[in-house]
Amino acid sequence: MTQKNLPHFLKPYAFIAGEFIPMAKQFPVQNPATGDVICDVSDTDETHVIKAIEAAHAAHIKWAKLLAFERADILLKWRDLIVEHKEELARLMTMEQGKPLSESRAEIAQGDNVRWAAEEAVRVHGVIAPSFKAGTKAEIFYQPVGVVAAITPWNFPHSMITRKVAPALAAGCAVVLKPAEDTPLSALALAALAHMAGVPAGVFNVVPCSRESVLAVGEILTTHKLIRKISFTGSTIVGKKLMAAAAQTVKNISLELGGNAPFIIFNTAQIDRAVSAVITAKFRNAGQTCICANRVFIQREIYETVKEKISAEINKMKVGDGLNDDTILGPLINVAAHKKMQEFLKDARDKGAVITGPIYNEQSGGYFCAPAIIDGVTEAMRVMQDEIFGPLLVLVPFENEDEVIRAANDTNYGLAAYIHTGDAAEGARVARALDYGMIAVNDPAIVHHSLPFGGMKESGLGREGGPDALKEFLEVKTLVTADIIT
Repeated sequence: MTQKNLPHFLKPYAFIAGEFIPMAKQFPVQNPATGDVICDVSDTDETHVIKAIEAAHAAHIKWAKLLAFERADILLKWRDLIVEHKEELARLMTMEQGKPLSESRAEIAQGDNVRWAAEEAVRVHGVIAPSFKAGTKAEIFYQPVGVVAAITPWNFPHSMITRKVAPALAAGCAVVLKPAEDTPLSALALAALAHMAGVPAGVFNVVPCSRESVLAVGEILTTHKLIRKISFTGSTIVGKKLMAAAAQTVKNISLELGGNAPFIIFNTAQIDRAVSAVITAKFRNAGQTCICANRVFIQREIYETVKEKISAEINKMKVGDGLNDDTILGPLINVAAHKKMQEFLKDARDKGAVITGPIYNEQSGGYFCAPAIIDGVTEAMRVMQDEIFGPLLVLVPFENEDEVIRAANDTNYGLAAYIHTGDAAEGARVARALDYGMIAVNDPAIVHHSLPFGGMKESGLGREGGPDALKEFLEVKTLVTADIIT
């Protein structure tokens, strides 16, 4: 896909104040399945990042004054355009991110994040509080926080953006979005469609940048006085740095960070159902999700049976270009991700782990890594401590409930966890004992636009989605009014 056959509404430039603006510098966006360059994209310089912030601030003042119903109507038009162009958006996503086309289509779905935010825009209700003093009225209400800097990852280049930008716009905020360096095209396409839907110029800006420019751009977004909210999804290491930078001006900040999800299978579980859930929870997007099952704990009585069934399922997986109909696992995002999987495997092997299944392969210049099972692990291995973010499945036997709870909680992360059991009371006990923000029992589905998404401990601060999605972008104000005395 060269620049000339990008979707007609998309140009590979910065999108500022309603216009695509080319930059003197550019950086290449690769197809991770082939290594080919899709096109070159504008490398937004510091001057234009500041212009984007200033444009957002000017536009925010007018946008915030619109009726919630007016903002909702515009967002619903944006959602309709996303649905209208869903096939173009899906193919674009697969080209720049690598996931199978079926997964790209599912991610875009029916524009649910945008529709949800539009519907919630008209449900931000204040409160008339009981008066604490005769002759006064007390009110609690919400107003937009201001200009939002949204920083999004490459693994879900559609949903991660709409899950931040849609509620921010619905709340009355303007946004400056810095998409991941590997996947800026999906972000630019979404901004163009939003503008076509009637989102005013300056309300939604996109400032793509290269790895060489990201530190300078990030510093501006986290320290500029006109930015009042930062919403970031990415690694815990980067999140901590952003949090420290935001502290300089005490900015409101939301962080959706790393995970180290346990998947616990008790001997009372329906084994085939549990195995199917493991495959879904682990190998979506080639294991490149923050809620992937990182460590699969299997009660010892059924350990070998479950391992054998998981191995059989893994051996059926076709690794290849996401545009091919039979592909189950697409490529990893880039050469660094590919190298990381090899390092994990070497570390585990050197420390005594047993690795089964294909280890990794390279096809057509892409960054492919076939799925593998890592058995015989110890706490000293990186695969037990770090977020894997790839198709390597760690299996760990356990004896009893108390042991597995301790092991599952023995991590700095606390994003997602999965439990499979045939004992409802056991499932409830373990779920309450796990230090995780999202827990699924007997089902791999844990994410929906109607539910809060976020974690505990070093997995982040705040929540995205759900009934309080807009409140992350609102300030709470208290107003006490005394009667006028004549």
